[in-house]
Amino acid sequence: MTSEYATFGLAPAMRAGGVLSHGAYQIHRDFLDFVVDGRPLLPRLADLDAVSPLASDLGPTVFAEQVRGLLLETGPPLDGGRYVIYGCPECEGLACGAVTAVIERDGPAIIWRDFRWQTDRPPGPGADGYHGIGPYRFHGDQYRAELGRLLLTADAHDLAAHRRVLLVGRRAALLAKLAAALRRTGVGAEITLDAVGAHVAELRRYGVVFFGGTIRQDERDAVRDAFAKARSDAVFLTGLAPIVPLLVAQVAQALDRTPQDHRRLVRLAARNGEALVEVAAECRVRLAAHRLDRLSRPHTQALFDAPLPPGLHRLALPPKAVRGETYLEARTTEAVLTAPITP
Repeated sequence: MTSEYATFGLAPAMRAGGVLSHGAYQIHRDFLDFVVDGRPLLPRLADLDAVSPLASDLGPTVFAEQVRGLLLETGPPLDGGRYVIYGCPECEGLACGAVTAVIERDGPAIIWRDFRWQTDRPPGPGADGYHGIGPYRFHGDQYRAELGRLLLTADAHDLAAHRRVLLVGRRAALLAKLAAALRRTGVGAEITLDAVGAHVAELRRYGVVFFGGTIRQDERDAVRDAFAKARSDAVFLTGLAPIVPLLVAQVAQALDRTPQDHRRLVRLAARNGEALVEVAAECRVRLAAHRLDRLSRPHTQALFDAPLPPGLHRLALPPKAVRGETYLEARTTEAVLTAPITP
């Protein structure tokens, strides 16, 4: 058992929702990741698509139960003193698998040890362990202070409050399709023609304001002024193109509150027949192209899906996939970026 202490913290994180290239919907989840010695823990687990138990959409009662469990105020939910550290973002339970660890007291310290991948079948001794992850010894006072403040504040549920999008525009058909797609990914979406007269508390519910292409500049300015008077930190967007999967990705990018120095996917650009993708740490990257043909029909095509090491990567783009007005979407398990292809 290690005698050295590690620092413990929490930071906003996201599992990006979206409409994937084969048409399936991926649920959007906001949660708090564990930060050990200044680095988020989840990205160290080999591109695991998972969320912590501190998810903002659990509801206050269940969220508080999860916090009290990590504080060891309640008994362990699994045999052997084990707690779920990361679980499936789409469902509950162990059927899909989860990362679990033993959490225990050692005098004034809190220990996290024996990380392993676990399903609803009892694991054998040492099975599916995460070598190089843990054990971690935390100062008990710091550990309890970080988790305990979640029971006293609305910090975590502020993330959920921002997971709403206000769609402003007149093209009802496109906005209705976008709203339906966002809701399928777990993001709240409402459509309006005018947000200027809305109550301050109502405006603060939105993390993103999406302007349709038919909204005039003076109308946009009026909406921005209304949100500024409400002291909202909402992000304002204009749609890249009338392609619903692309717009969902654009919204997911705007909803991301992950600290910049915790992100692995940091840049996406495209020019001269190639995509420029920069990652800060090794991760699996999926690249897709969205385009409109000569009849303004949308098309989506998967272009790349493989792990990339840290650095800037140049990926050749197939000419047939990027004809006409085309946009790129780069996605990891936790983030998404969009960019137009510059001639």
